[in-house]
Amino acid sequence: MIHVRRAGSMDCRAMSDLLNEVIAIGGTTAMTNPTDAAMLRAKMGDGPLSLWHVAEDDEGTLMGFQWVEPHPDHEDPVGQIATFARVGQTGLGIGSKLFAATRDAAQAAGYIWINAEIRADNASGLTYYQSRGFEDYGRIRDCRLGNGTTVDKILKRYDL
Repeated sequence: MIHVRRAGSMDCRAMSDLLNEVIAIGGTTAMTNPTDAAMLRAKMGDGPLSLWHVAEDDEGTLMGFQWVEPHPDHEDPVGQIATFARVGQTGLGIGSKLFAATRDAAQAAGYIWINAEIRADNASGLTYYQSRGFEDYGRIRDCRLGNGTTVDKILKRYDL
């Protein structure tokens, strides 16, 4: 069974390990450089509108995590979302449970809508956000990633 709760600073090492595995495989995240617990802890501490949740199994193993933080390019309270699941563990309801908690927290925090930027070549990510009710509203062409790779990103929004 999957359990979701608010993430805390003690979760940062496990989140970093999971994220680094996703980054190392490549193809599903725009992030290309490894992260560490301190980097995530600093990102997590960016104020009351920084909302982080973790999904764990019955043994307390981190199965995924999701965050919403203020979008840097919008004046309205718009959230920018990121979602990561343990490699090989998709389709277990992790993302559904994470988004239910994130959506409720974002609404309570006063966000008006949530923005998702998904690599155009990330079919599973596009399907995930579409299945949560996100709608396409734009595209960023030729986005240069940290390693020099160029990809398009699909922009999706979820109105709260």
